Amino acid sequence: MKFFTHSSPYILTLWMVGALCFSSSAHSADPDTFKIGGVVSLSGTYGIFGEDMRKGVDIAIEQRGGKVLGKPIQIMWEDDETKPQPAVQKTTRLISEGAQMIFGAVSSSSTIAIMNIVKQRKIPHLVTMSADDKITVPNGSRYTFRTSNTLGMEQRMALSYSKEQKLKRVYGVTADYQATRDSWEWYRKEAEKAGIEIVGADFPPFGNRDYSSIVDKIARSNADGVALFMTGSDSVTMLKQAGQVNLGKTRKIFGPVTADETMAAGVGPSSIGVNSGVRYHYSQDNAANRKFVEAYRKKYNEFPSSAAGEAYDGMSWWLDVVEKTGSWDKEKWVDAFANSIRDNSVEGRKTMKSCDHQARQDGLWGEVVAGSPPYPAYVMKITKVYPPKEIFEECQK
Repeated sequence: MKFFTHSSPYILTLWMVGALCFSSSAHSADPDTFKIGGVVSLSGTYGIFGEDMRKGVDIAIEQRGGKVLGKPIQIMWEDDETKPQPAVQKTTRLISEGAQMIFGAVSSSSTIAIMNIVKQRKIPHLVTMSADDKITVPNGSRYTFRTSNTLGMEQRMALSYSKEQKLKRVYGVTADYQATRDSWEWYRKEAEKAGIEIVGADFPPFGNRDYSSIVDKIARSNADGVALFMTGSDSVTMLKQAGQVNLGKTRKIFGPVTADETMAAGVGPSSIGVNSGVRYHYSQDNAANRKFVEAYRKKYNEFPSSAAGEAYDGMSWWLDVVEKTGSWDKEKWVDAFANSIRDNSVEGRKTMKSCDHQARQDGLWGEVVAGSPPYPAYVMKITKVYPPKEIFEECQK
């Protein structure tokens, strides 16, 4: 007993050294899998986007043999129901289950809620759908990156369209949601500066089902343009009900991100003539996009939507950057992605800016037209491409 007491500091020191060596070795060991936590909307107002995002990510993973850094990729999907609270709960669970990065969400409110968690846990976070400008602000979150459009670039395209069409009076319909309200407010001020009169504005609740009274007010107004600051099922429902009174026959209907093939399919014939910003389009003629479209059609027997294309492009970019680091250090992934360039994007060249973690890219504007086989019945015809310098504000030094 006396010997143990006399030698205990020495024994304790040996135990601590051994424990530290074991801990260091365990920490530095490569994981068995690269785990991705995907939080998307599979139900709720934006539920029409989530499944397509999963499809795009699946193609990105398949095209690299299902591996990164020599380890198999495992993706764990969760439905946030287009609500921030479930997004927080499910992101937290995914991280506790070993997710080394988080992908998502669809709604900006969910994405902003997720940003707070990943910043605390120091987990990389990839955004390919949410567009609120607050997601990528100068000196914002170190761990969140967006490879897709911002509402800012889309509202600038909508304003440009308004001017080019020589619209004189516009009626606005905006989903009662912070990101779209902010976007409408910017458009309203700039439109008025350009001499466009705002003859009315409504703010129906998120997930609204009845737009009949709003459609009636627009029909009775002298508006020559209808600006829709909404997307998802809100956009589908509004356009369907507007079509019942042929509103698009007498007025230009447009919005920053009102229509793509997914929404046009849900609306039907009334979608023809609607103009909108487009986040990705399968018609972009470059080698990377042709390869993606071919793989997507082979697997799913359909053309990829904007949600699918953006998800594929962002995930492909992220995994390529991780591979190039040759490391399992998440901080190295973040540093590398913050200064990366994607020359082989399906949308052309994209440049990630370290100042705000927002990818600079071309902006696409399009109009819904009738399609013919093998294309969908209603397709987006790209009518204008905006270079990044025309639609992005650079970070202030």
